[in-house]
Amino acid sequence: MVGAGTQRKNFQILTGIGFIISIGLLIFFKQHPTYFQVGGIFQSYLGQLGFFAPLIFMLLQVIQVVYPIIPGGMTSVIGYIAFGPIWGFIYNFTGIFTGSLLAFGLTRRYGETFVKAFVSQETYDKYVGYLDRNDGKFYAKFLGAAFALPGFPDDFLCMVSGLSKMTWKKFITIFLITKPVTLYIYTVVAYRGLNYLLTLFH
Repeated sequence: MVGAGTQRKNFQILTGIGFIISIGLLIFFKQHPTYFQVGGIFQSYLGQLGFFAPLIFMLLQVIQVVYPIIPGGMTSVIGYIAFGPIWGFIYNFTGIFTGSLLAFGLTRRYGETFVKAFVSQETYDKYVGYLDRNDGKFYAKFLGAAFALPGFPDDFLCMVSGLSKMTWKKFITIFLITKPVTLYIYTVVAYRGLNYLLTLFH
């Protein structure tokens, strides 16, 4: 594998590019507010791609978990707009779930070198320090709370979980119990919040 330092620099560059793309999307949203409404032109265009549209989107979500460039909330909103509230959620969840399993598995395979490629040493030490508290029981509860509440680096924690003694079964169980409802709520809130902001600046 490429050294963690080099990988981290590459990740920071791509994150910067992703930030610029996100700003560009927000500007486009502002200038074309009806284009991205549910049932709008964007959704109709994706419909022309047929079976490939959801596959491409889910692949994007998988990549977003393992190598987050554009903020995950942004891509989830795009899924909501493109495929509607029900199928958008299904595709969102499928992609994020698959990506989370991949992040967990890659960490099991490559260890801390893989994890350190994405974050600073300070952030790494902060969360890895939770792994052994109370023989791992604290971390399991912490992970569930992090998946359920906003403000935590969920994607990174999937990687950290791969460093723990947590079994695949337990990781999947925690994910399936805590993630679906909160993902749906956050996506709807983010979509409505984005529309509200656009009306303010329109």
